Amino acid sequence: MIVYFDGASSGNPGVMGIGVVLYRGGKKVAEVSKSAGVGTNNEAEYLAAIEAVREAKKRGAKKVVLKGDSLLVIRQLAGEYKIKAPNLKRLYEEFWKEAEGLQVAFVHIERGENVADRLAKRGARRKRPFFRSPHDL
Repeated sequence: MIVYFDGASSGNPGVMGIGVVLYRGGKKVAEVSKSAGVGTNNEAEYLAAIEAVREAKKRGAKKVVLKGDSLLVIRQLAGEYKIKAPNLKRLYEEFWKEAEGLQVAFVHIERGENVADRLAKRGARRKRPFFRSPHDL
């Protein structure tokens, strides 16, 4: 199964959205767009990767090729880059817990090739946090 994933945040940190598109045998089998709370763009990318393996497992995948445009996240998940930020270490561990039982390969792609990009952006627009004026406090 080939799975494209992307995360977005409207602001950094800001409202996060994730997008996932799954293909089997060259045919699209599902797509996901969700709001993911408030956080950084890198956190959104990790959350999208986690959702990607969850969705692949739901559909019975045993082998997954994850394609994403975040070089940092792809290289960290592949074990090529060290992870220094505690929040990303936690998400890295969550990814591998969710990916248990899967054979996973990682491919870095350009943003323009990432079919999950529009879904991540849609998810980031779906739910805006409410900020009160300092005068209301």
